[in-house]
Amino acid sequence: MQTIAHWVDGKSFTGTSTATAPVTNPATGVVTGQVSLANAADVRTVADAAAAAFPAWRDASLSKRTQVLFRFRELLNARKEEIAAIITAEHGKVLSDALGEVTRGLEVVEFACGIPHLLKGGYTENASSKVDIFSIRQPLGPIAIISPFNFPAMVPMWFFPLAIAAGNTVVLKPSEKDPSAALWTAALWEEAGLPAGVFNVVQGDKVAVDELLENPAIKAVSFVGSTPIAKYVYERGTAHGKRVQALGGAKNHMVVLPDADLDLAADAAVNAGFGSAGERCMAISALVAVGPIADDLVARIAQRTKTIRTGDGTKGSDMGPLVTEAHRDRVASYIAAGESAGATVVLDGRTVDADGAADGFWLGPTILDNVTPEMSVYTDEIFGPVLSVVRVDTYDEALALINNNQYGNGTAIFTNDGGAARRFHNEVEVGMVGINVPIPVPMAYYSFGGWKNSLFGDSHAHGIDGVHFFTRTKAVTSRWLDPSHGGLNLGFPQNN
Repeated sequence: MQTIAHWVDGKSFTGTSTATAPVTNPATGVVTGQVSLANAADVRTVADAAAAAFPAWRDASLSKRTQVLFRFRELLNARKEEIAAIITAEHGKVLSDALGEVTRGLEVVEFACGIPHLLKGGYTENASSKVDIFSIRQPLGPIAIISPFNFPAMVPMWFFPLAIAAGNTVVLKPSEKDPSAALWTAALWEEAGLPAGVFNVVQGDKVAVDELLENPAIKAVSFVGSTPIAKYVYERGTAHGKRVQALGGAKNHMVVLPDADLDLAADAAVNAGFGSAGERCMAISALVAVGPIADDLVARIAQRTKTIRTGDGTKGSDMGPLVTEAHRDRVASYIAAGESAGATVVLDGRTVDADGAADGFWLGPTILDNVTPEMSVYTDEIFGPVLSVVRVDTYDEALALINNNQYGNGTAIFTNDGGAARRFHNEVEVGMVGINVPIPVPMAYYSFGGWKNSLFGDSHAHGIDGVHFFTRTKAVTSRWLDPSHGGLNLGFPQNN
């Protein structure tokens, strides 16, 4: 039974706390390790290490920083199958999905490799007589990243490549459900040549989170998780003077208009609804069928869903287990509630015959038809493989359904009508929109984030928003009355 510890100053750190939590393989139900849960003193040790490493890393040249970034990128790309296997063992998602997660995170690393261009300021000569004004972007200091269980590699990589490239130091607190990917990443940073103390990992639960939100050494916090916790993190962090970006929950709708290609829409609904067992903040959980196509569309979706193989992610299955037994039971309770409220159970994942150990946390793909907006299966974020079909008569009804929802993370529309698509992306009150694309996660050079109760704070993840979040602007007004002169050096100038 392995003990999963913290990572501080380039090495493993056990801490002073004796509290632990079990780490389980969701495909077998077997406890594979115990993760240390930091107390406040342990978190302070990690935060102090990040603070001590900050001045030297802040002052490191952009050339040196980008050299480390490029080495990290090459190591990650060469060994991504290793971390994918770790993710599957602790989260349960199938290997191909875990590898895809790492690949999407790698895109942000590649974006961060261009940090010299992204940190350029402005310059105005002779704003006044012999007075020049220029602006620079400087790092904030130690950054805390509080990451969810569903993407133990990708979500941290939304943040730490840019934070580190910009000259900050990082304290990553991964989910205690799947903590090992963070330690693997820390060791890879060390191999890439990142100085000790720049990237640190503290394991823990709410005790660790609260200390990170209150600790004066931590200057900013990036969080991804459910909306109630995101709101808590934002309010508590900002109350302690920190810059906070807190990405919350979602209820993503996919609208299918009568003119859509129904085969394309059915494929997309299955892929976006049941990939990673629905444990994605961008999963499609509400399918909005407009007009007379509903029966045909539901039948096509059901036909495809029946072919999905649920089982152990290491054995070639299409969909793995849910992350914990408690979460599996919670999702199953929503299916029961929907059925009791009058929804039609087209496919019932509670009776799935999974290809895996009997004690795995199995729940197969589930389709609920004739769902109405007052049902809990519609109002709540379920975070599981449950696709709810809501039937409406018109486009306007579909739009109102989305805009009246408390969440505004992602949405999609399937149509062959360009005018309808343009109207939709203009009128819908959601942060990320797909046109015939079911999961519209932006590329790394754009920014990820929703609207309404899906985001607290005004900065999205990665892209230019990410660069701005991890830096602050300084304007300098300068006057030099006498020119300076250096010595002779005929060598070719180099960046050091």
